[in-house]
Amino acid sequence: MTHDSHSSSHTKLPAPCIVDTGIIVNKRDMLRLLSDLGRVHYVYQQGGDVISEGEGYVVDVFSDMGQSTLVANHTLYLNVQSFDYLELQRSPQNSAVFNLIQDDWHLRLLPLSNPLQEQTTRNLNAAALEAVVAEVLSAGWDMRMDDEDNLSL
Repeated sequence: MTHDSHSSSHTKLPAPCIVDTGIIVNKRDMLRLLSDLGRVHYVYQQGGDVISEGEGYVVDVFSDMGQSTLVANHTLYLNVQSFDYLELQRSPQNSAVFNLIQDDWHLRLLPLSNPLQEQTTRNLNAAALEAVVAEVLSAGWDMRMDDEDNLSL
């Protein structure tokens, strides 16, 4: 079957809608899903045997055929090109499970941080930073006004 966007006999299929479970093969979708993971428990398996597991922080998620996925020193650098697909599941405790699959091995990621809580913290940190910057700028203006007053004496 060929795809002809000008033909009226073929209808365009909608993009998939995946909610909590499913298979993701599109690399851009994989990037979006993985980019806000934060702290995770990871399990690296090959042929059903656990090779390595631990806790770490997802530092970077990228798509580059020339680079590796790296897991070391409690940090994860995830290259979506290292995997055939991402299987999204729910754990028995109803939390998200991300399985990155390549042939007979996979990297399972279990989030330990909550993006909703982290977003609130980021917003609070941004608001606190804005308040500090405003205070510093205000203090700078006050200092300039004091200097101008001293010069006019």
